[in-house]
Amino acid sequence: MARLHVELVKLQRWVVDSGAKVCILFEGRDGAGKGGTIKAMTERVSPRVFRVVALPSPTDREKTQMYVQRYLPHLPAAGEIVIFDRSWYNRAGVERVLGFCTKEQVKSFLKAVPLVERAIIESGVILLKYWLEVSEAEQTRRLQARIHDERKIWKLSKLDLDSYSHWYDYSRARDDMFAATDTEYAPWFVADSNNKKRVRLNIISHILQSIPYKALPMAKVKLPKRQKPQGYREPDHSRMSIPRKF
Repeated sequence: MARLHVELVKLQRWVVDSGAKVCILFEGRDGAGKGGTIKAMTERVSPRVFRVVALPSPTDREKTQMYVQRYLPHLPAAGEIVIFDRSWYNRAGVERVLGFCTKEQVKSFLKAVPLVERAIIESGVILLKYWLEVSEAEQTRRLQARIHDERKIWKLSKLDLDSYSHWYDYSRARDDMFAATDTEYAPWFVADSNNKKRVRLNIISHILQSIPYKALPMAKVKLPKRQKPQGYREPDHSRMSIPRKF
């Protein structure tokens, strides 16, 4: 992972220098490890370049808009890498399975989204789409772990619980989504996420292989000399100090 982080920093410098625009989508079942993979990707790079987008439920106004409209303002500008933690594909997944949209709306979405993605790519965006696949047994183990771990309980929403009982509905929705939107110019990449550490390494490695970045030359960095105190003395901050409990 340390070596991949070094390469991500090189990618970051190339994106800023070249003005490249990169958009990465992460989809998958609840508990598949999307958040952990994104966190592993971004922990050593600048949040001003690697921007994570995880949109909440649509507002009443957004519900009346063209479906993908609320996602478009978040697409990358020059020198940015935007990572979607779930994306416009919510319509093909959770919204379809849990009845938040009609069958006609799903059909219309699956017909339109390849055209939208073609327009995104033709505007100069590098678009990568990842589906993290987890087994029934491993998903159950992970969701149960969230129930019993106070550090993870916030990850378990009512939607997660509702979704859990619809395993095969999600399978059918995924299959239809792949059939309609796995195009030559915007293919889906499926990653086995039953092992969290391996899927993070595999996805980051694949991203680096999929973007034609180059390592830019770096000037040697040397710390300058500090100025002399010239009579300055550090004041006593003990009154403002927090208690040392550790």
